[in-house]
Amino acid sequence: MKLPLQNISVILFVACIFFNILNAQAQKVYAVDAAYKADVKVFVVSSAYKADLLVYKVSSNYQAGDNDGKWFFTDSDYQADKNIFFVASDYQADLKIYFVSSAYQAGWKKVSKKYLLY
Repeated sequence: MKLPLQNISVILFVACIFFNILNAQAQKVYAVDAAYKADVKVFVVSSAYKADLLVYKVSSNYQAGDNDGKWFFTDSDYQADKNIFFVASDYQADLKIYFVSSAYQAGWKKVSKKYLLY
């Protein structure tokens, strides 16, 4: 049985959209060397209660979350979904993060800032 050409086109279109959505939500970040190159300026706070986002650093690309605080740091900017710059003071930052030691601890504390990483 042959599928009509129109059905194959629809299937390919849906598949492309599905894979683009999956890829776009991954939290792959690259730390740039200057603020003007960054999509988001980040400050690392000293305590979890001061953070907007609790971040867990994963070791593999496929472990990266979908804007849930599980970050994978890429080796180059073209592999990343977001370029970040670590600032020296909290008042310079768009986003305050705290690195946690377990994946289950990762997540947003201040949901109003979630848009920064979409």
